[in-house]
Amino acid sequence: MNPTTYIAGVGMIPFVKPGASEPYDQMGAAAVRLALADAGLDYAQVRQAFVGYVYGDSTCGQKALYHVGMSGIPIVNVNNNCATGSTALFLARQAIAAGADCVLALGFEQMAPGALGSVFKDRPSPFDPFDAVTDALVGMPDVPLALRYFGGAGQQYMRRYGIGLESFASIRAKASRHAANNPMALFRKEVSTQDVLDSPTLWPGVLTRLMACPPTCGAAAAVLVSADFAKRHALRSDVALVAQAMTTDTPSTFASGDMMRLVGYDMAQAAAQQVFEQAGIGPKDLDVVELHDCFAQNELITYEALGLCPEGGAEKFIADGDNTYGGQVVTNPSGGLLSKGHPLGATGLAQCYELTQQLRGSAGARQVAGAKTALQHNLGLGGACVVTLYQAS
Repeated sequence: MNPTTYIAGVGMIPFVKPGASEPYDQMGAAAVRLALADAGLDYAQVRQAFVGYVYGDSTCGQKALYHVGMSGIPIVNVNNNCATGSTALFLARQAIAAGADCVLALGFEQMAPGALGSVFKDRPSPFDPFDAVTDALVGMPDVPLALRYFGGAGQQYMRRYGIGLESFASIRAKASRHAANNPMALFRKEVSTQDVLDSPTLWPGVLTRLMACPPTCGAAAAVLVSADFAKRHALRSDVALVAQAMTTDTPSTFASGDMMRLVGYDMAQAAAQQVFEQAGIGPKDLDVVELHDCFAQNELITYEALGLCPEGGAEKFIADGDNTYGGQVVTNPSGGLLSKGHPLGATGLAQCYELTQQLRGSAGARQVAGAKTALQHNLGLGGACVVTLYQAS
């Protein structure tokens, strides 16, 4: 069993559109300073740092942290696609378990406008096997890769369970209502389900623009400490990271002929099951969840992968309001990736920021009443999935 790890401090800067942000190193440094101030610590007390980003040259982590201090500590740069931030968090928790009693996890991204695409054209793409399966199952080669994967998964779900686009649109509308109370979110304007359906079509009958998260720039950070370190330095220990699992693809990702599995359903399900077993609780014990809604389609699929509702039960779960305030479990009170934004390397740590605020009871107008147990789900195709359980202590 891992020793208890506490979230001593968190920091985050408002997410913005590409072209409107400071350079990545300035964003990263700002988030770290906020996290250290929140913890009441100096950078000199940090023993190791794990820094996540997807788009950037090597040692961008050092570039950002050198603005804060140059203490000679190990700095590890992390890239795990959209699960990069939570992978940095995963590694930081492992470092605490190994004896490094104060560890920093940082994530940032300075993104370009437009859909994601390959950067290096002169070598095999890690998405080649994903494209091969998608070519066979859905076609649509002219649709950008991420839209094709997650749109294809949503299309499969609609056909399997006989639902329409309204459920996906309702998820995006819910995200906008939540984000309206989040000063860190990129999009804070409320939209209706009909607004989402009426937004520009990206894939007829499958996906509209408002069902996809926007490219975003931003940064977030967390300071993790051991129980002994927290006690010795009289730090806050009101949020504990009590269970965590990281999974990668298995043969079922590619061999099942299933688009939902291709976009990480099995990874998410396995990681969630491991976390629930570690903690000795189940999905019904959760008060709040931040999950990886890169597309509204993925949020719906993930409800079932995490066990928030039965397989095939997502439409009812949404219609009953069980995914929002007053329902079973509040999902993405931050507004999620759909409204808050998705700076790839920062996303996992932005989720950590939100859940820490929720369990402290300091989330303001978006506070989930009485929140004591929170789950984080962060997914990266290619692939990695990190699920983390937090509890108020």
